[in-house]
Parts: sequence; C-alpha cells; structure tokens
Amino acid sequence: MLPSLWEAIAGTRAVDWAVRDDEGRHVFTPEMARCWAWKDDLPEQRLVCVGKHLGRWSALLAPRLLPTLYALTGRRGRPDDFRDADLTPLQLEVAEAALAEGPLTGPELRALVGADKKQVDAAVVVLQRFLVLTNAGVVAQRNGWGAIAVDVLARRFDVSKHPAEPEARRTLAATVLASVGELSAADLGGALGWRLKRSRETLAELVEAGKAERRELQGGVSLWYPA
Repeated sequence: MLPSLWEAIAGTRAVDWAVRDDEGRHVFTPEMARCWAWKDDLPEQRLVCVGKHLGRWSALLAPRLLPTLYALTGRRGRPDDFRDADLTPLQLEVAEAALAEGPLTGPELRALVGADKKQVDAAVVVLQRFLVLTNAGVVAQRNGWGAIAVDVLARRFDVSKHPAEPEARRTLAATVLASVGELSAADLGGALGWRLKRSRETLAELVEAGKAERRELQGGVSLWYPA
C-alpha cells in the first residue's frame, strides 16, 4: 500500500533490476543502481530513517514523522530509554553495545556480545521494530558486499518531543490514507504493523473528526478515503 523508493525513482512498481553488459554479465540498471545506493546513503546522511521499523521489511520514514511514530513506544525519547523496554538479555546487550560504541555492523556486534549471527540478526530485527536501533549506512568489508551499520535511533534523530499516543495514531493513519487515497482497515494494519481492531478504531476516529469518510462494498468490506 505504501509508496516505495524504487517507484519514486523508476516511476513504476514493476522491478527491472538488471541488464547484460557487453561481456554478458548481469549489472544493475541505472534506476536500480540509484535505488541500491540511496537506501544506504539517505540514512547515513540522516535524511531518512531506514529499517525494519514497521514489520519484517525495510521502511523509509520521514524524520518529521519519527516523533509521532516513537510516541507509540511509550518511551521518553532518550537514547538510553530502551532500558525501560521489555527486552531479552541479548537484545539489551546489543542495544547497550550500539549506545556505547556508536554505529556497528553485524560482525562488530557479534564480536562485542559474543553471540552467533542468527541470534544477533534476530535481536537487531526486534530492536528495529521497537525503534531502538536504525540503519546508519554501509561499511565496506574486505570481501563481498558492504555491511549495514546500526545505531540508536533516538541518538540519530530527535524524538524527544512527541504527541500523546491517540493523536499519534490518528496522524499516522491520516498520513497513510493521504498517500494511498483509499484503503481498508487491513491495508492500514499491514502498512503500520497494527492489529485489525486498532486500525478500525483509528479510522473511525478520523471519520468522527471529519478527516476521513467511509464507504461500504458488497460483502461487508469497508473502505476509507480522505474527507
């Protein structure tokens, strides 16, 4: 449902990622080369917040929306406020390592906490979902692709001033609705990682506030669109 970096660059949702060069090798198209670079360059320059913050896929979030999204964590917006979250010992150790050392790659995190790749990767995914860690660019490696570094989100972006949770949910829902034009409660839940009940309640609040309208389709399906 959400717009993508690829679509913004290429002007289409159809992904044409490679062409053959003069020697018959597959190489990135110009559009994919730009998308591949920007997904790492933008967060490194703090122009966009990138990470698995809304689900198990990489989302690009505008810095202006981060305080609103952070409000849903219930935390204060300080770099060390993850200590108040319900984390496992390994997740806490990974977060503490990033807080103490700055942006760290997966291999660096594994060396610091003494855990294997599968465990650390899983911890990073959860910490990104909790808005504790976020991508901070790519670090070149001796062999192969560069490694993505992660840092504490509340250190890279100011999220200390955020609205109350109900207002935050309405703002996020209205933002998605304005971007998409029309959606179901399931669509909203998929975009923001919310349960269906929460999505329906928030959309109903937008209707009550005069910011959205609702229409019914055959079969009892409801769709919402901006007022």
